[in-house]
This record gives sequence, structure tokens and C-alpha cells, in this order.
Amino acid sequence: MALRPNDSPDVVLIGAGIMSATLGTVLKELDPSLTVALFETLEDCAQESSQAWNNAGTGHAANCELNYTPQAPDGSVDISKALEVNTEFDLSRQLWAHLVRKGAIPDPRAFIHPCPHMSFVWGEENVGFLRARYREMSAHHCYHGMEYSEDGATIADWAPLIMEGRDSGEPVAATRIVTGTDVDYGALTHCLVAQLSAQAGFAVHYNRQVVGLDRETDGRWRVTVADTYDGTREAVRAKFVFIGAGGASLDLLQRSGIPEGRGYGGFPVSGIWLRCDSDTVSRRHHAKVYGKAASGSPPMSVPHLDTRVIGGKTSLLFGPYAGFSSKFLKHGSPTDLFRSITPANIVPMLDVAKDNVALTEYLIGQVLQSGHHQFATLQQFFPTARRSDWKEAVAGQRVQIIKPDPERGGVLEFGTELVSAADRSLVALLGASPGASTAAFIAIEVLERCFSDRLTEAAWLPALTRMIPTYGIDLKVDAAACRQTRAETAALLKIENV
Repeated sequence: MALRPNDSPDVVLIGAGIMSATLGTVLKELDPSLTVALFETLEDCAQESSQAWNNAGTGHAANCELNYTPQAPDGSVDISKALEVNTEFDLSRQLWAHLVRKGAIPDPRAFIHPCPHMSFVWGEENVGFLRARYREMSAHHCYHGMEYSEDGATIADWAPLIMEGRDSGEPVAATRIVTGTDVDYGALTHCLVAQLSAQAGFAVHYNRQVVGLDRETDGRWRVTVADTYDGTREAVRAKFVFIGAGGASLDLLQRSGIPEGRGYGGFPVSGIWLRCDSDTVSRRHHAKVYGKAASGSPPMSVPHLDTRVIGGKTSLLFGPYAGFSSKFLKHGSPTDLFRSITPANIVPMLDVAKDNVALTEYLIGQVLQSGHHQFATLQQFFPTARRSDWKEAVAGQRVQIIKPDPERGGVLEFGTELVSAADRSLVALLGASPGASTAAFIAIEVLERCFSDRLTEAAWLPALTRMIPTYGIDLKVDAAACRQTRAETAALLKIENV
């Protein structure tokens, strides 16, 4: 059913990336009678952060990302954040498995492939950290199957390229978990939007930029959209609006005028990859290998050497090298950052600038790096890499949250955050990592925050538990449920299980 201008859909989704596609899928699974309109500024879905080459494609289960497991001054390692992300990814696996089971996604290999996740460090201090981290993680059922080695030959067997040409006297250590995945979130978004578009009551509108969000007297939102070709404007009136527009979400939150969004700002971080499409090289590396981040760097700048499978072709990706651009989107405007500054968020933004000098210095250093310096960083992971095998590729743009804080004025948040209206009629998703991997968890958070009255046995709860069987179960505590869901989803998604 095509939705016409001036219609009144139940739900408007803004931005055709993995977040809107996932929330739209969940809502239509729970209530097929809902009418949903999706608006996207570009000519297709998944063209910004969800596009395959704009992200690392890591099925973020916090297996290998060392920034999720900070070390305390006493040497202990806190894995609580890693466990949260780890079990949030289980919800995504369950949603995808449900769609595969019902035939909405014909073949999971269209978007997900098994790929071991590794952490790799060198130097005595870093080896000690990884050893302590492994001790904590391997003792928990969520990390069943994690392996650890300080033996160069064993690590070379896991990932030969990272050991060839390395000083044999250098202390090294690695962890590996074979249940990791590589996910093409662009392909997944296309799968989700395709199955949504085949359903009655769903319409996607490309080349339509949302330029107005105005509350009407009856509580609905008047969503005004402009045709990106001719500038003509149309409007729909919606009961509920989800702003999942990546870097554009902050601007739209500000346009909505909800008091809950007052004071929020954003700090853009750009990125550069080095990419290798040589089959000779890529066939010798099958893993995502994460190292330690440089001091002061943002989480998405943790260096890693990744296997990527995109469009049936295996490549390697290294990076990202952080940079700075005032754009909030890859297809955005250099004025994005400056237009986002308001009287309400100027103080939080200045406080963040004052409190994050190390980040500023790091970004300046990254921007000033030459191609020679970038390649030298790759050689720390892959000592025998040849410059001729690698080319530069621009990663997606990320906008970190600057959040108002009553005590500190403003704080820089590196995760994702939902900002919702008091009457639950609008919610905006801000932030970046772990993002796409936890899209199902975010969708459920939207349900609990904005549709809690329908999460009952008489309404949506039975359908939700069919879709997400462990909904309401804490997989961090229930080892049996954790083992069962991972075995079941691995079989359906054609990925590894241990």
C-alpha cells in the first residue's frame, strides 16, 4: 500500500539505515496492521554508516574489542560492559534467525559469514593485560570457547600474516573465539527493507529529506519532507516518529523542539581505511584482529585487521585512522557542526572540549599523518605488508554524543543513546558504536520505552517472544539459555558454535 502525502501513518521512520530497518521489521512482526512510512534523503537504503565499506562489519559481541574491558590500577579487568554488548548481540542473532526461519531472508550468507574474532598485543605490559582479560572472560559462560596463547607458532596458525616477519623475541599474546562473525550491514539492511516493502501498509520514500517536525494539537507529528530533486514539499501526520538518521539525527531532534533533547550536541569523527583486494593476501588471513587503542583515541579508532566478505568477494580492511571533518554525514555539509551549535548546547560543547584535550591532540595527529605513517601502523599488525597491495578508502562519518550534565556541564559519550519525548510519541537515536550490531536491542528498548502498554500477553508479548525467545531472560546469568540460543541461531545463520 503506497502512502500518499497528507496520509496519517501510525509510524514514521526517518533514515533508511540498519536502525530504522530493524525497528520497522520488529514493529511489523508484532502488528502487521501498522502503517509505516520510511523517508530517506538518498536514492537507496544503507548508503551512510550502514553501507558495508563504511563500517568494520564486526558482529560486535565484545569478543575482541579491548576498549570494552578496561583495566583498573590494581591490574584487574572489568568485563561488565563486554558482557552487556555480548548478550545484546544475541538479540540481533535471534531476530535474524527468526527472519531466516520464516523465509523473510532466504539465505543468511547474503549478509553474515563466520569469522574468528581475535585480540592481539605485543610488549610485556600489554601481554599482562590480555592474560588478565582472558582469565576473567574465559571463566564466564558467555565466552565459552575463547582460546589464549603467548606462543608465536600457535598465533601464526590462527593468523599467519600478523606473525610473519615479526621479531621472535618480542612478547606477544592473542585470544581467539571462532564463533565470531563478519556482517555486511548494508546487505542486511537491503534484505530487511525488501521484505518490509513486500508487506501491506509499508512504504519507503527515497530522495525525500525531512525538513520539519511539528507537534499538532492532537499530539500527532506533522512530518514535512522535501523532494531532493525539485524541492517540492509534502507532509504526513504520524502518531509515532523514530529518528534513526545517523549523523542527521541531532539536527532532527533539535527541529522537534522536545525539551528532552535540549542541550545535546555532537562531535563528528571521520575515518580512513586501508583496503586490500588481493586474493593472494586475503586468502591467508581469516579473522578480525583487534589491537589496543592509542591514548586519547575514540573507541571506533581501535586498530584492527579484518576479513571482509562483501558481494561475495573477500578483502582485508585495516584501520580506521581517525580524522576530523565538520560534516555529520559522509554525504553531509561542511556546515553541519556549526549549524548544530545552539544557545542550549554551547556550554556542554565547550566543557567537553576542555575535558578532552587528549582526544583533540590525537585527532590533530591523525589528520596530520602522512600515507607513510599510516602504512607504518599497518605494518605493526602485518609486518610484511606491501604498499602496492593496499589502497585508501574513506570510512563512514560518526557523530559522538555531547550530553548535558548538571554537574560537569557536558560529557562526551562514546556509545548510543535514545532521547525520547515525555509522551513517548518521538524518539531519536544518537551516537555510534556498537551501533548496528545491537540494532535489535535498541529496537526492543524503543518498544519498552514508547510501547510498553502493548507489551502484554493480550497484545504484543507472545509475538515478541516468538521473535526473540530469550526476551526477559538475562543471558549473562542463565548459562543454559545462553548455550541453547547460540546453538539454535548458529544453525540457522550458518555460523560457528562451540
